[in-house]
Amino acid sequence: MRSRKKIEDDLSHSLLQWYDREKRDLPWRRTKDPWLILLSEIILQQTQVSRGRLYWERISKRFPTVGSMATTDIEELLLLWQGAGYYSRARRLHELAIIVSRKKADGGFDGEIPSDYEELVKLPGIGPYTAAAVASIAFQKPIPVVDGNVNRVASRFMADPSPPPKATRSWAGSLLDPSRPGDSNQALMELGALVCRPRNPQCVHCPLVAGCLGREDAESFPLRKKNKKKVEKFDALVLIDENGLPFLSKRQKNVRFGGLWGPPMGDIDTSSMDKVGEISHHLSHRELQVTVWRGACSKGIDPESVPISNLDRRILEMAMTS
Repeated sequence: MRSRKKIEDDLSHSLLQWYDREKRDLPWRRTKDPWLILLSEIILQQTQVSRGRLYWERISKRFPTVGSMATTDIEELLLLWQGAGYYSRARRLHELAIIVSRKKADGGFDGEIPSDYEELVKLPGIGPYTAAAVASIAFQKPIPVVDGNVNRVASRFMADPSPPPKATRSWAGSLLDPSRPGDSNQALMELGALVCRPRNPQCVHCPLVAGCLGREDAESFPLRKKNKKKVEKFDALVLIDENGLPFLSKRQKNVRFGGLWGPPMGDIDTSSMDKVGEISHHLSHRELQVTVWRGACSKGIDPESVPISNLDRRILEMAMTS
């Protein structure tokens, strides 16, 4: 009878064989540069791989080193980040670059991404998942990574509809090949993305199927949480000058879309303005219902010259084309 360790080693080997054969060709997998790997993890936190690839290529070309980002203005990064959403990621990434680029005597890292998990997790925008991913992929530290994909694979493999985080990390850790921890983590995440999908999982192609306890009813795992979106309603006022340019201002850091530019938004006196229409904009945990108004101003600016959120672009388009 095979020991538990032998079973885990066999599963780990099968998983890596599958990964070597089936993994997607992604640009950040062709580099060993910790900065470029960290950049990919930050972008992919809340952006799909297909779109994230475009942003990674654009931003890494402009900022090939952490130092190159540290010495630029945040607004240039926000311009490149337009359309990726969750702009706080860009602001925290910029803060991270500044901290890492400082001398060690000043609390920095001499321009080198730290390899230690505990140091990584202290940096702006780096949570436990991202710290583990960077430590294992860039520095080959044997630390398991748990994201939504890994949690789904673990839930099905153990036939546990809601596995405790500790159990999931332990399971993922049992499949780590100590000689290839970064690839092991990426293999599990890739398996969840390509095979063990939320809907219509392709169990016949899964390298772990022999030991999977939930394979007969895979879509029952994990337990799906019903999140009711909070609805927020407010006004947006687009003031347009005689040249057809809108009035835009830079928003404070502590408000929604902070650091980006846009028209006045919130509690606005619209008594003398023209109502243009309404927009519904969906974020991950809330729905924004915006009533768009239009008026005149003495001088506007070119909206292509400043970083603007997707919602603000929709608002401007409605007001300026209606």
